[in-house]
Amino acid sequence: MAARRISSLFSRSLSLPTAPASLGFGRGMQRFSSSAEPIIPPLQINYTKLLINGQFVDSASGKTFPTLDPRTGEVIAHVAEGDAEDINRAVSAARKAFDEGPWPRMTAYERSRIMLRFADLAEKHTQELAQLETWDNGKPYEQALTAELPLFVRLFHYYAGWADKIHGLTVPADGPHHVQVLHEPIGVAGQIIPWNFPLLMLAWKVGPALACGNTIVLKSAEQTPLTALYVAKLFQEAGLPDGVLNVVSGYGSTAGAALASHMDVDKLAFTGSTNTGKVVLELAARSNLKSVTLELGGKSPFIVCDDADVDRAVELAHFALFFNQGQCCCAGSRTYVHERIYDEFVDKAKARALGRTVGDPFKKGIEQGPQIDLKQFEKVLGYIKSGIDSDATLECGGDRFGSKGYFVQPTVFSNVKDDMLIAQDEIFGPVQSILKFKDVDEVIKRANATRYGLAAGVFTTNIDKANTISRGLKAGTVWINCYDIFDAAIPFGGYKMSGIGREKGVYSLNNYLQVKSVIFPLKNPVWL
Repeated sequence: MAARRISSLFSRSLSLPTAPASLGFGRGMQRFSSSAEPIIPPLQINYTKLLINGQFVDSASGKTFPTLDPRTGEVIAHVAEGDAEDINRAVSAARKAFDEGPWPRMTAYERSRIMLRFADLAEKHTQELAQLETWDNGKPYEQALTAELPLFVRLFHYYAGWADKIHGLTVPADGPHHVQVLHEPIGVAGQIIPWNFPLLMLAWKVGPALACGNTIVLKSAEQTPLTALYVAKLFQEAGLPDGVLNVVSGYGSTAGAALASHMDVDKLAFTGSTNTGKVVLELAARSNLKSVTLELGGKSPFIVCDDADVDRAVELAHFALFFNQGQCCCAGSRTYVHERIYDEFVDKAKARALGRTVGDPFKKGIEQGPQIDLKQFEKVLGYIKSGIDSDATLECGGDRFGSKGYFVQPTVFSNVKDDMLIAQDEIFGPVQSILKFKDVDEVIKRANATRYGLAAGVFTTNIDKANTISRGLKAGTVWINCYDIFDAAIPFGGYKMSGIGREKGVYSLNNYLQVKSVIFPLKNPVWL
């Protein structure tokens, strides 16, 4: 299957699928303002409790926390607040399901069929999931519906297909011995997902873990707990045995820390910031030295060479940075442009940013919704102030958009230097920093001069330049003349402080398997 071209779905030059008329969303494009009433999706919030051992239950403490609409800061629903005691209950259920339950003892084909039934149910409920994702996260509904949900379904089809193709090896030995190498499920997997792509990150982790026969305790992000709980219900309908998937909503400092340090968790997978990833890794090491996969932050370079079609390069660089409100770990947040075309590029990048449509993400044609919450909103504005104070040229934007909610104007800086904070730190917002370079060797060196190494983009018509730059960059993914091409089969992960291990593709299966060698003697073998 062709790669999911998220970029092609959202390029301004392409027509977008319209929101289904049954949803009752506004037909015309309107810019969001304090006087505009936000669109409320026709959706009942039915799942706000923890899923533990096949039952939706209150937290042990009885506490709840609000999940907020980032368009307004108002409460969508109150969700059960799990803590250490709830993690204990969930891990106990997952352990029992692994040690005594049917899931790891099913044939791989039976596991595959349950995963396929879930994928079919998710596809049937695409609109509800997309509405929840937009409501809780603030991303454009068209993005959630036409790009993220199809990929979510595809990921589970992909991993369902792997379930009955995981096998070990028979290897020769120097002597009369028969040697089997077995690939066994690792056990109870703890998984902590972020708020920027709640459904996709769930699929990246839950899919391979289930395919390999493991059981799971998943901790959702406190900012976006709703879709994980809805997904848990669909897994129940698909026939997933009790205790195989447990979902705990709660805060990172309580539920997340308890999961990372739990002595009965065999594997931990985390996606989030590099600073939090360090804490997670330390907690895992201090407890039972559990295996850890980390997908962390980035400060990805997007390199535009002097042979580029400037108009196309501007559009792709714009997408690479502004997609998902800039809240993307692999955002092309350092735009390096060759000095020969720099001024033209800056002028056109400014014009493109000024034309970006910001507003209620449920409205047709909106490209940018709000940041996730007040903390992230203020963080982004703080980095914008830093860029101004450090004498970068503010070409456009630089302030909030509207008077309520967490909207930030699309912002472009030129004359950015490598030592500025906006060129070093992961902003995670709609702030494009445009830097100038002279030659290939220089830009490779500067692009690599970062603690991160998650992704990169290169825009050139010269195949030799493309090869030289892509091989020279220390990054886990390099997109050539494209960006954000995601496919279930393409591995994703980073160099340096962008993480440990890979997710998606066949490489992700290794995260959830143990390797065991079994050796026994052969008596009078006819051959070796």
